[in-house]
Parts: sequence; C-alpha cells; structure tokens
Amino acid sequence: MSTAFDEHLSPAYPARAAWGTAARLRAWQVEALERYRAVGARDFLAVATPGAGKTTFALRVAHELLEQRVISHIVVVAPTEHLKVQWAEAAARVGIQLDPGLGGSARRGRCRSFDGQVSTYAGVAMRPHHYEQVCTSRHTLVILDEIHHAGDARSWGQACAQAFAPATRRLALTGTPFRSDKNPIPFVRYEPAGRDATGAPLLQSHADYTYGYAQALRDQVVRPVLFLAYGGDMRWRTKAGEVLDAALGQPLTKDVTAQAWRTALDPQGEWIAAVLRSADARLTQVRRHIPDAGGLVIATNQTQARAYARLLAAISGQQPTVVLSDDAGASARIEAFTDSDTRWMVAVRMVSEGVDVPRLAVGVYATATSTPLFFAQAVGRFVRSRRRGELASVFLPTVPIILSHATLLERERHHVLGASASSGEGELWALEDALLAAAQGSADHPDELTGQFEALASAAQFDHVVFDSHQFGLTAAPHSDDERDYLGLPGLLEPDQVTDLLRERQRRQLARADRESRRAREPEPVALHRALATQRKQLNTLVAQYARVKGVPHSHVHADLRRHCGGPPLAQATTEQVQTRIDAVRSWLAA
Repeated sequence: MSTAFDEHLSPAYPARAAWGTAARLRAWQVEALERYRAVGARDFLAVATPGAGKTTFALRVAHELLEQRVISHIVVVAPTEHLKVQWAEAAARVGIQLDPGLGGSARRGRCRSFDGQVSTYAGVAMRPHHYEQVCTSRHTLVILDEIHHAGDARSWGQACAQAFAPATRRLALTGTPFRSDKNPIPFVRYEPAGRDATGAPLLQSHADYTYGYAQALRDQVVRPVLFLAYGGDMRWRTKAGEVLDAALGQPLTKDVTAQAWRTALDPQGEWIAAVLRSADARLTQVRRHIPDAGGLVIATNQTQARAYARLLAAISGQQPTVVLSDDAGASARIEAFTDSDTRWMVAVRMVSEGVDVPRLAVGVYATATSTPLFFAQAVGRFVRSRRRGELASVFLPTVPIILSHATLLERERHHVLGASASSGEGELWALEDALLAAAQGSADHPDELTGQFEALASAAQFDHVVFDSHQFGLTAAPHSDDERDYLGLPGLLEPDQVTDLLRERQRRQLARADRESRRAREPEPVALHRALATQRKQLNTLVAQYARVKGVPHSHVHADLRRHCGGPPLAQATTEQVQTRIDAVRSWLAA
C-alpha cells in the first residue's frame, strides 16, 4: 500500500469527476470525514445520494485508519459481483490493494500483498465463520456498501451480525435508506420514533451523516432529472376470460392499475415500442451536446429485456448491449459499454444499483417494480454528473406510485421498525404485491404474472413532464409537435433554464391547442350532439391535467369551474358555456 494518499486524486472515479469537484475532496466528503473523526465510534452510518461519491469517502476513511495503524486489514462487502471488481479498482487508485476474487473462500488462501478483500452479502452468508475469524485475528475495518442489502434475507443479516461482530471498525454506506420491511439492519442504530395507530412503539434508523439528493443537486454534484410520463389506452383479457379496457394514469384500483401497467410493458404492444422510439429520439438530441451519452432500459425480466433489445435495434439501427445476469460476462459487457459510445444498454437488475456508468443520460423505466428503494437506485444510475449543465431524462409509465416516487425524489427517508406496511403512507412505499417483487429477479423465463392475464393491445400517449417536483405539459400523441417540443430540450442546461424552457414549451402547447380550437369553432355544418361531445371530451382532458397538477379530484375542478363560470351541470351546459369553462381551465394551467 502507498504511504501517502494522493491528495490530488479526483474524488470521483478517475477521469470522471463531476464539474465543480475540488482537487481534493468534495465539500460534503470533507464534512463527512470530519464528522467521522469527531464521532470516533466503532460504527458509523453514512447516507449519501447515489452518484455523490460514497466510495471516495469510504476509501479516505480506510486510508486514514491504515495510516494511523488503527486497523491492519479491510473487508468490503458489496451487493454484486461486479461491484467487487469496481471497489478493488477504485481502491487501487488510492494505493489500497483489495482482492475481489476470493470472496469468503479460505481454501484458496490470500496473497499477503493485499490490504484486504471484497465479498458480497451472499458470500458472507455462505462463510460467516471465515470472516469472524478474520475480524478476530486482525484489526479490521468492515465497509458495508449499500448496507440495506443485509436485510434482503434474514440469513444475510444474521451472517453479517455474526461475521463482523469482532471488527475493530464498521463503516456502513447507503444511498437509499432503507427497506420496506420490518427487519432490523445490522450495525444500524435505531431510536424511538413515537407509536403507530395501534399504540405499538416505532423505532427509526439514525444516520451519523446524511447528504441527500436535494443538497447534492444544489451543490451541482449530481444531475437534475427530467421525468417524461406516458399513459395511454390498454386492453387485456383476465384469467376468467373477461376483456377489460383502462387508460393508464386514470384513477383505477390497485389491481387494475397493475394489470394495465403490465399490459403497457408487453413487448408485443405499441406502448413500449412508442416509448422506446421517443426515448431514442431524446437520446439523439442529448448526443448533439454530449456525443457519448448513452441510454439504459431497465426491464422486468430477461425475456422482456431481450425483446426490448430487438425493438431498440430496429429503432436505432444499432444493436444494444444486453446485460442479463450477475456473472463475469455481464461485468465485462458493462465495462465495454462504459468505455464505448454505444447508444443503448438493456438490463434487468445488473445496473440498478452502484454500477458506475457516468455517460448514462437517458433511461426507460420499463419494469413492474414499484418499491421506492429500487426506483431511487434505478434513477441513481443517471444522476452522476461529469460536467456542469448535464441533464438526465427518464421515461416513466403514468402509474401513480411511480409518479409519487419521481415527485418525492428529494425527500429524505428513514427506516422505521414497527410501522404497518398496510396502512397510511406505508402502503405507498410498499411492494405492489409479492409477484411483482419477484418479477425483478433474473430468472430466464416469462413473467409469472402473464398466466393471470393476456395483454391484447396498448397505445401510448405523452402525458406530462415532472421536473423539480412540478408537472409541465398537456397530453399529446407520440411523435407530434407537442411531444417533440419536450423531447428536443438541449442536453446541457442549468436547472433554472430547464424550468424556464418547460414553461415556455407549455405555453406553446396551449397556444397551439387554442389555434386548433378556434379552427374547430369556425362555421361548419356539424351536428350539435357531436360538437358538444367533442367539447366535453376536450374539457375533461384539461380538467384531468389540472387535477393531476393540483393533486385534487376531477369533481372538485368541475365544481370550481361551475362556480367560476356559472351555468348548469356539464351535462346540461350549452356549447358556449362549455367553451367558457375550457378557456378558464386553460388560463389556470397557463398561470
């Protein structure tokens, strides 16, 4: 190991530092390091948003502890095999040599030249006694990367608690605290947080240092994210043979929403094909300013991932990189994609967490996984900034729980033990159902849920844009002028410029709609019932948009319009009265 930490090393992965990065450490990393020194405790939990540089902070702590002879050995525990190699390479650049290939195997022995080793949580669970012996025999620092994974299986948490109980120091890292279940996470401190509705006590996780997405965005450490939401009409046949129709994004029951969502993701339908075409058009626009910008499609399972790759190949004219499993070949494909200028990568889970591909700028959330943990980690693949002004774009289905995650991205969350997952806010952040949770696995077979229904048809519709927790835009057909306005935003913009441009695009869309409405009102023989039906449909569309922006029921908006404009209920209103309400709600949207 080198005797001096390279003070001028970039705090990001080499040659990939974000704009504004200091020559030594980012301001938050310096602050976290000072906090670590001040606490001086055996356990320390650092929560930092994905892309902020948790690895750099942890390696700086490790270097100081080695230099001060507080420790003589390091064990890093990572979620995946690919991250083992990534940790070893990052550590080598600061003079710390970690063995990524041994895992928990004691039979092969370990070269004495290494300062430590990297394993996975699964590897620790397989050989907890080996790691317990390592921590007992040597002064060991254990770095638990994305420590929430210690709760993925009860056996993993128990194995970590046993294996690392004798460790000299334990540094826990995470970007998304924490899990949706009630399993306590080893080495995390929990404090009383009141009582639930039944009077049972609640315990809330406590972090020693927190650096959230909102703060990182203000510091220009991460990119701002533009979410483009797409709805549309879905039709499917249930297991009982009943054919159902629903519009994705409209108020629906949980079960119907889930079935409409899965219909949208069906590779044979038009919805996903249209969204992929729009995403590819967005990537082309971004590459005008960032020539090596890449895109990532996160799929539900391997079967759909392969189908999406075929669609993208036909759309873009270039074969995407496909990552299907957590093996050595997959790691090599990710690395090759990282160092190339290939347009697209399609993956199931491999790049949902921790994997460093800084050139990713456009994403498609084409998975039926709804947990806030998975969503935040998926979005985290696009927020790592390399230079000032980079803007990330993520395409989403118009599903209420996913839009909630996008809107509340900046919200700081904690792990609460004892809270009911079936009541209140917990339901929003819980799994949609057990099968949807299983669907994000890497098993090479069709979604188990397809046996419960048959997707018949789907059509996409651009709904709106979410940026900085605000919604912009009205519904539009794919590949229309209205949609192209939003897809054509430059790839390099300051956050305030994004907001200004989105408002300008919305004003332009409203003006275009007004011109079309005036043309439609020009004298032309038309049956009154048809004219009224067209107007009512137009009014209902605008009311739905305004209700979504304000977060209120449609009926409340209709009632406000009636009070504001006067006249009878909508069913009895004349064409002039309906038009007055249309003009009013348009003015509200433009305000």
